[in-house]
Amino acid sequence: MGFTIFVAVLVLLVIVTLFAGVKSVPQGSQWTLERFGKFQRSLKPGLNLIMPYIDRVGRKVNMMEQVLDVPSQEVITKDNALVTVDGVVFYQVLDAAKASYEVSNLQQAILNLTMTNIRTVMGSMDLDELLSNRDQINARLLTVVDEATEPWGVKATRIEVKDIKPPADLVASMARQMKAEREKRANILDAEGFRQAAILKAEGEKQAEILSAEGRRQAAFLEAEARERAAQAEAEATRMVSEAIANGNAQAINYFVAQKYVEALRDIATAPNQKTLILPVEATSVLGSLQGIAEVAREAFGGRKG
Repeated sequence: MGFTIFVAVLVLLVIVTLFAGVKSVPQGSQWTLERFGKFQRSLKPGLNLIMPYIDRVGRKVNMMEQVLDVPSQEVITKDNALVTVDGVVFYQVLDAAKASYEVSNLQQAILNLTMTNIRTVMGSMDLDELLSNRDQINARLLTVVDEATEPWGVKATRIEVKDIKPPADLVASMARQMKAEREKRANILDAEGFRQAAILKAEGEKQAEILSAEGRRQAAFLEAEARERAAQAEAEATRMVSEAIANGNAQAINYFVAQKYVEALRDIATAPNQKTLILPVEATSVLGSLQGIAEVAREAFGGRKG
């Protein structure tokens, strides 16, 4: 009976020893191994064998990327504006031993470091620069915090400023300034539009004057050419009649008389204030003159044909 109890206790002790010597580390974590309180090595994810009753697990470290909220805090800018700022920090533990034994309370240390540097970086900038250069602020914060956390075996991957809240009266003043700036731009655009329209109108009037002058010049040229041709025709007719008179044809004189008589009757008939036309008795002589004109023309053209 006693032997049975001894065997049972021995078996139980072996089982407990086996369980104590085998450690299963989950993925995304690392455990530190301590021997008599001194760090020995880090246990990787999976099954790990340790010395039972001598070695023990010290710290269980999360090796995945983690996010830490930075609470709101008030910051005084370079131009003495009071703003409220908050943000987030993304970090990842790269060395479990350093993160466990180089710093106490890792998250609190990262949080305090980030808040301090937010005040330092933003306090060196004007309000306008602060509101328009958020990417630059994030980059500067990341550089400083990452450098400070490197001895702790931690890599700061991203730091984002979530919100920057100026005072309410300052926001109202900025809104008025923005409205005034937009009204200024609108007035400038209106003035530029009026100026461009005036220029285009002047250019159009100038082009119209040029075209009108060109038209008048062309019309004057054509009119002069028409008068020249009419004069040439008149001179040719006069020459032909003069030759007929020189050849003893008395009917040529009647040509000019009849022509002037007909022109005078035409002017009288087409006068705007002439309503009634009375022909003199001598109008019958015009027929004889016309007959003379026909004979002169017949002789002139007949002579040329001959």
